[in-house]
Amino acid sequence: MTLANLPPLVTVFGGSGFVGRHVVRALAKRGYSIRVAVRRPDLAGFLQPLGNVGQISFVQANLRYRNSIDRAVEGASYVVNCVGILHETGRNTFDAVQEFGGRAVAEAARNAGAGLVHISAIGADPKSASDYGRTKGRAETAIFSIKPDAVIFRPSIVFGPEDSFFNKFADMARMSPVLPLVGGGKTKFQPVYVEDIAEAVGRAVDGKVAVGKVYELGGPEVLSFRECLETMLKVTSRKNPLVSLPFGIASLIGSIASMIPFITPPITPDQVRLLKHDNIVSREAEAEGRTLQGLGITPTMPASVLGSYLVHYRPHGQYTGTGKAA
Repeated sequence: MTLANLPPLVTVFGGSGFVGRHVVRALAKRGYSIRVAVRRPDLAGFLQPLGNVGQISFVQANLRYRNSIDRAVEGASYVVNCVGILHETGRNTFDAVQEFGGRAVAEAARNAGAGLVHISAIGADPKSASDYGRTKGRAETAIFSIKPDAVIFRPSIVFGPEDSFFNKFADMARMSPVLPLVGGGKTKFQPVYVEDIAEAVGRAVDGKVAVGKVYELGGPEVLSFRECLETMLKVTSRKNPLVSLPFGIASLIGSIASMIPFITPPITPDQVRLLKHDNIVSREAEAEGRTLQGLGITPTMPASVLGSYLVHYRPHGQYTGTGKAA
């Protein structure tokens, strides 16, 4: 194979994360050469079986350091940025990772003449009261000013084997007699399957998605926070009562938990601010076809997938309800 016949190279920032690993697999199936840019390449070796020998390589990169970003993008035909954080730790702040990092990746992609797909989130808004939503929104604004031909995907909450939503509450249900409904559990979500997001990214890299647009990715169902937890409890065969937790108390709990070193807080005040607003696809995006359906992708029902990875949270694992438990 000559150099001219080599498959295009795609750099995936955050390729070892929850969404990133599924993006890597989707791109590998399409035959691309993939360079996974992560802070700890030594911990990303589990990705190699997703492709053929030599198809997936690794490079050290940190979105807080511009030189490492430029090095990771060099020679790439396309760049995918999957990096995002749900809470701040040390120097990994929303400003540094999501806003500065998103801008820096866009600049590197522009300078390399590469295409760009950026994973944002529904709720991204430069004027958001949430630091998470505000930095996501500012990153989007910066990206389009730098790369007008970028593609931005905004998913609702993402579900899949390594998700931090259904897994989190299923694990909580094993230890806590009750589960909290922040704000009464009225916030609406549109859970989207991680594989559907990865397929959307793959189509964008294939050149089958119109550029210069923001796409909102939601699943086939709009579920309230309460309904999400009720679905999880049904799948895991548990009956924990759901108790309403006012926003103010949830924020106070988050503030206290965030001050305890070396633990991941169950919720942060910033996440409470996010929960005050619904997390669903907008009517404008639906009308303009800037959705999964508009991309020709049929969204996956949560109920068809949750049981495949929440089974170990059941009282007796896979044997719950079969009479085979010891």
